[in-house]
Amino acid sequence: MMNAKALLKASLGVGSFLKAPMVEAQPRSITAPQPVLVPIRAIGPGERVRIATHLLALEQHDRYLRFGYAASDEQVQRYVDGLDFERDELFGIYNRRLELIAMAHVAFAPAGQLSDCAEFGVSVSRHARSRGYGARLFERAMVTARNEGVGALFIHALSENAAMLKIARNAGATVVRSGSESEAHLQLPAATFDSRMSEIALDHFAEVDFQLKTRAKQFWGFLAGVQEIRRGVRDARDRTAQ
Repeated sequence: MMNAKALLKASLGVGSFLKAPMVEAQPRSITAPQPVLVPIRAIGPGERVRIATHLLALEQHDRYLRFGYAASDEQVQRYVDGLDFERDELFGIYNRRLELIAMAHVAFAPAGQLSDCAEFGVSVSRHARSRGYGARLFERAMVTARNEGVGALFIHALSENAAMLKIARNAGATVVRSGSESEAHLQLPAATFDSRMSEIALDHFAEVDFQLKTRAKQFWGFLAGVQEIRRGVRDARDRTAQ
């Protein structure tokens, strides 16, 4: 059976030209197993419900860290309704039930403003923490921002949001603290052929993974329905025999 990396190469029909960054679920260590690829999929406007479900499930303190204030359900919904999928890029990590368990928002500057800057925001469901998903989403955001001609990626975070600031520092960003808030900015190199091929490879891998999960969910749903029918037939037969 091929592993995920081999499956990706086989499905693309390409070989050594793929130099996409390895998206790892956990940091390397001497005793750790081989890194596992984390499929990170672009999110479109048809998934607003999934986005809202993910964000509304965040606990109050997590919403505070994500938005910089204790956002109410109504404020979270307004944020979701106001997402501009034409201008910005959103990325997500899904579990086997196709639930969104981590997402990133790369907000590009509106028309008429500095076009070479973008802002990064991320949220991870509590049960999916400590897997490196925030860092992997940041890496994925850097690839897209770089290929879109962005020269500086910014993060605005509360100073107490240690996890977010650690991700920024580990990526080489400069962090400036001003009281309860901090600003981080990372200079991005110009896009290259390799960076564009990396983005294509990552998008393809994520889409293949999502389609496989979709088919698996449909199959298990069908199987559950068949089993329910079988139980109904068996129960009816038992009642008839009594």
